[in-house]
Amino acid sequence: MRSERTLKITQSIIYYKMEHKKKLSIICFSGDFDKLTAAFTLASGAAAVNNEVNIFFTFWGLNAIKMKKGRAFTGKGFLARFFGFLMGGINNVPLSRLNFANISPKLMNYMMKKSNVATLTELIDASIAVGVKLYACEMSMQILGLTMDDFIPEVNKEVLGVAKFLDISEGGDRIFI
Repeated sequence: MRSERTLKITQSIIYYKMEHKKKLSIICFSGDFDKLTAAFTLASGAAAVNNEVNIFFTFWGLNAIKMKKGRAFTGKGFLARFFGFLMGGINNVPLSRLNFANISPKLMNYMMKKSNVATLTELIDASIAVGVKLYACEMSMQILGLTMDDFIPEVNKEVLGVAKFLDISEGGDRIFI
């Protein structure tokens, strides 16, 4: 049976760990398959070991959290809709090198499944399941003519500017991918 002193020490350690939870914040600028895979691998892994994890999606990174998975004319205005189509959704993200007309991401997914490694869509689902917080960049949304209706429901409804994201991510590690 534990002594009262041991119990108090244990409670203090638990309290300290709760108060000093590690934090990882990822600025996801890239919409490349391999970079998104890295971002969601880090996010899901960190959250799985009880880190607070935030991902701030900006510009091409917004492709990862769009509701429409394939090519679609999203956004308001001609240019925004054109860029929305070109971005193509998560099913059309290119590999950053050796993309070969978008064949390489399909090969990578095949190789990942064959090696029993989580695919990009599985990593996104895992990140959501372990509580990773997803945020969209206000400025990028404005430029690309996107609204919250263009994103998956798991994206935090609070659209962030840089200052607010820096506030949220303060006191933790920040990574730019």
